[in-house]
Amino acid sequence: MAPSLAQAARYRHPFPGWPGRALQRLLDGTRWTALRRALTRVLPVPPLCSDVRDVIYMTWWVDAANAPTAPPGYRLFTRAGRTPYTVLTYRHGHFGPAFAGRLRALFPSPLQSNWRWYLLPEDDTAATPVVLFDRNVIDSVTHAVGARLFSDAMQPHWPARFDHGRSGDGWRTRIEPGQGSAPALQAQLAPTAAWPPDWAAGAFADTPQALAFLACQDAAIAVCGDGRTALTHIVLPITVSQVQPLRLVGQPHCPRVAGMGVDPADALCFRVPQVPFRVVSERLV
Repeated sequence: MAPSLAQAARYRHPFPGWPGRALQRLLDGTRWTALRRALTRVLPVPPLCSDVRDVIYMTWWVDAANAPTAPPGYRLFTRAGRTPYTVLTYRHGHFGPAFAGRLRALFPSPLQSNWRWYLLPEDDTAATPVVLFDRNVIDSVTHAVGARLFSDAMQPHWPARFDHGRSGDGWRTRIEPGQGSAPALQAQLAPTAAWPPDWAAGAFADTPQALAFLACQDAAIAVCGDGRTALTHIVLPITVSQVQPLRLVGQPHCPRVAGMGVDPADALCFRVPQVPFRVVSERLV
């Protein structure tokens, strides 16, 4: 596995001072990681639920040379030397353990942004794609710390600022990393009536097939800071009929994408208004 994913998973606090330095030492602690992994072999992480909303996808075709090496048993999805790279951002709806039942309404609803690549099993080209996480961002330091302490599959970064939601008749996303390890993003989006005519050409039969590929997955892979790989199984029942096309307004700011030699404005964008989300299980592979 390319070391860049393990390096990118390591936490750096967005603000200066000793609290952030102490938190970094805690989250990078190998003893706690070893203890937690031993415990979760006996007591698995419980299933988690969230009623997510305003799920905004932005996807670019990038040169496949920019992607990390796929883990054993998988290959990167490519067409003509390029591969899709997606940033999706959303608002959780009472993100918490499934066993809480109705009490889950008491749980908070943080913002989250997942940055990812797409993999296919080496022996099954017709399979549902598996997500390979590149970056994860969440606007709650409590959730960021909790996820890092109790999960291998979710290693989120906490930015200095994170906004996502309605702006006029469209949507706006802003992630400012400060001095931390979160990626930066600013984008304004508006509804549109049509899909880009050439985005799926040569890679997918049509736009619905492209949308299903990008939005419909049941598993995700993450690389931890120590280089171990974790597999998560999820339930995300998105249907193509839910998907609404969007267009970028103005020039977005995304250094991660620009650094791969791609114009951040050249993106396929769409919205899923709401969908129930469930994390079923996770394990090291």
